[in-house]
Amino acid sequence: MANVQKFFMAPEDEVAFFRFLERFVLEVYPRRVPPDWEGFRASEENHPQLPEEDLYLVASDIGPAIVDKVKRGPDKGSWRIDEVRSPVIFMERCRKNEEGELLSGQLWAELEVTPQTGRKDAASDHFRRLYLDVMEYLKKTYRKGDPKDFLVGPKAARLFKEGLVLRDSAHRGGTVVPHK
Repeated sequence: MANVQKFFMAPEDEVAFFRFLERFVLEVYPRRVPPDWEGFRASEENHPQLPEEDLYLVASDIGPAIVDKVKRGPDKGSWRIDEVRSPVIFMERCRKNEEGELLSGQLWAELEVTPQTGRKDAASDHFRRLYLDVMEYLKKTYRKGDPKDFLVGPKAARLFKEGLVLRDSAHRGGTVVPHK
């Protein structure tokens, strides 16, 4: 089972998050990697280059990303990162819907041995520590939300006070309220 953290990040929160990530060696890759993609380091200065929706943060100093070629469908010819066997953190970015509400994002990484995923070895201690450091930063910097499995960034919480609706991105997702 993957370790998942749902969150709300305003654009300013996301820039601050990538400023924090500069201390780690993490490379950014989109969900479907084009053959000509050049990975770049996760940092504040590279924030404008981020893929629009989902991305992978590959801990390239711990190990390489294991990839497979997509053989069918609209993404045929692209590469797909194996998020179970690779030292990667998957990040679904927050975005606004048609009504102007901020939809939740999430971070997750596979750290455990589980029969469902086919993982034979647990994630390395170095990668586990890296992921837990990132989670610690979020829990220390962000507010808890209601429902409790959400974290709300400082700027997103301010925007909530100004009238922004925070909505769970799940199908028929409800609204989320940051704790004071």
